[in-house]
Amino acid sequence: METERIALSQRERDRLRVLHEVKQKQITQVEAGRRLKVSDRQIRRLLFRLGEQGDRAVIHGLRGRPSNRKFAAPFEQKILARVRQRYADFGPTLAAEHLAKEGLPVSRETLRKWMTKAAFWRPRSQRVKKIHVWRERRASFGELVMQDSSPFRWLEERGPACQLIALIDDATSRVWARFTEHDTTEENLRTLGGWLRRYGRPLAHYTDKNSIFRTAGAAAVSEQLRGEEGARSQFGRALGELGIEWIAAQSPQAKGRIERLFETLQDRLVKEMRLAGIATLEAANHFLETRFLPEWEQRFTVAPRHPRNAHRRLGAEHGLERILSVRVARKIAQDHTVSWDGNRWGVPREEVCAGLRGAQVEIERRLDGSHWLRFRGRYLRLRHCPERAPRTVSPSGLKSFRPTASRTYRKTTIKSLQKCSSEPPMADISIWQKTGHGDRRLQPVRDCGHSGVAGRVRGGDQSIVRRQQGSLACPLLQRCFSDAFSKR
Repeated sequence: METERIALSQRERDRLRVLHEVKQKQITQVEAGRRLKVSDRQIRRLLFRLGEQGDRAVIHGLRGRPSNRKFAAPFEQKILARVRQRYADFGPTLAAEHLAKEGLPVSRETLRKWMTKAAFWRPRSQRVKKIHVWRERRASFGELVMQDSSPFRWLEERGPACQLIALIDDATSRVWARFTEHDTTEENLRTLGGWLRRYGRPLAHYTDKNSIFRTAGAAAVSEQLRGEEGARSQFGRALGELGIEWIAAQSPQAKGRIERLFETLQDRLVKEMRLAGIATLEAANHFLETRFLPEWEQRFTVAPRHPRNAHRRLGAEHGLERILSVRVARKIAQDHTVSWDGNRWGVPREEVCAGLRGAQVEIERRLDGSHWLRFRGRYLRLRHCPERAPRTVSPSGLKSFRPTASRTYRKTTIKSLQKCSSEPPMADISIWQKTGHGDRRLQPVRDCGHSGVAGRVRGGDQSIVRRQQGSLACPLLQRCFSDAFSKR
């Protein structure tokens, strides 16, 4: 007779050994019940089954049979059809949440097993990763706030490519974020302003070493005189004026909390906006502020170790409209204007004050688009000046103007002059003039109808060759020659 093989677990083998000891009268039924943590009555039941079935008595009766609580096969097919139709790229947890909203409740682990079998979900392989030193969360809300941006197809193909700029508190995982078209200094300042108006000034701000937050150049002389070691970016200047410490992350893993935040948002937020039909930046920001972030705070924020709020209130000296701005140093021109980014800005006449002309000032471009001039502690509003009309004639009105490079020759032709009251119109006069330093030569090669003048002016020779008339009768020619001589 062939021996039957029975697969037993370690727990079942231990139970079988105790039952054999009871059967051999080595221990009592009460002692066996104490070892197996069952009653002595259950020990008698197991002994009775051991006599009828042999060692198979310790195996659970449902082994190899479907569970009594198993979902019916049609329900499983219905769930998988719905996942295939709408949630094919969802994770098991998020898909289970939305299925429950549709009246199809199923646990995430059951759904994970079904999706894995249907090839909708691939479990993560257990890889040995590089180990980084774990850092404990800060103790209080507001001790450390992380900020970063994530370029991603947040609106997929429904809208334009955009950036998500986010801040997350290290102690509680509370989040504030905005969608923007570009990752610029102004947009980062605007996002920081949203956090400051909501919660106040944190103790420290944690970012990477992007040029928005740090400048590699040397500090200006004025900054060195104030005791600043290196040059600060516009964002760093704003943090300094707000009294917030800036900490630079040395690696992506060092700011892993916000990196994991973006990994979660790129999964959950993208799909939530897809279901809501979001297709514009304005609608995305409204959805983020009114629906997604409140749900995030209720579900994913944690309680800090200390209930104290480390944020500091904004004082009267912390004017965010002027601190969260872009500033540059400029010198006031003689006409009370300054130039910036190819545009000219002027001080209104009613705000002009003594000492302004030629002074060193600061220009502020604020987040609302207005430009202000800071001079001796005062703020003067700037107005945009229209572009200057190109010069077409010289200041004397006799020569047309064409800008040329330095040390080159230019030819100016006057095709029409004002008519003399008693003389016919003058013919064309071509004047060759050498710009820059050195000799200037004037050679009228044509004459008017009444003067007949031909002359030349050389470096040190001012001789004029005249014809029989002997004088310059035309007043316009007299003015032309007098201008040429005066420039020497």
